[in-house]
Amino acid sequence: MRSGWASLLAAAMAWAVPAEAQRVTELGVHALLTTSSPTLAAGGVYGAVRASQRVRVALTAAAGVADGDAAGRGELLGHFLLNPGGRRGAGAYAGGGIAGVVGPVDDGYLVLLLGVEARPGAGSGWAIELGVGGGVRIAIGYRWRRHPRPRRSRGQDKRNRPGLNAPGRCQKRSTCCNQTATESALSCPTDSARRCTGWQYRSPRVRSWANSGSRSSG
Repeated sequence: MRSGWASLLAAAMAWAVPAEAQRVTELGVHALLTTSSPTLAAGGVYGAVRASQRVRVALTAAAGVADGDAAGRGELLGHFLLNPGGRRGAGAYAGGGIAGVVGPVDDGYLVLLLGVEARPGAGSGWAIELGVGGGVRIAIGYRWRRHPRPRRSRGQDKRNRPGLNAPGRCQKRSTCCNQTATESALSCPTDSARRCTGWQYRSPRVRSWANSGSRSSG
């Protein structure tokens, strides 16, 4: 029985790992109490990944005592979040899944629960759950969350690159530059210089030849 539950939890953990890094992941600690005979009081760890914006898959593992003997409980749960992006206040969720218990009595249970957690869209917060699954089930914990950074498109990266939009830089598509005519001509392509300064740039060498020719003719 124990090996069967361990295999099920291991398979669920492998499935729950996100295929891409753009998902919210959570880690936490929790205390758990169930009132089935014998009553179990345990504490352990919590891990979860949000498979979508509102759906979360969670795994818990706890160790404690039941009727004076060592016992453990593992759970595979699915949560439906009502306010997944809330960064203030509390958000409610409903969930269900399966649980396996080892100790004085080895058994499995179906779990149904309602939960409330603080700031589900923020970096951390407390959580409280009340439900059934091996008698009345009560859980209290604290969770830390890792939210993915928003992706930027290539166009946004180019527009936001330092220096490209700074004053004094001549750009190909700009209609005005904050430069003098000479600076624009030297630092920009010829077509950009014309748009920025309104005059056609000539190299100093060409202008020096023209001046020398006019002097010799004079």
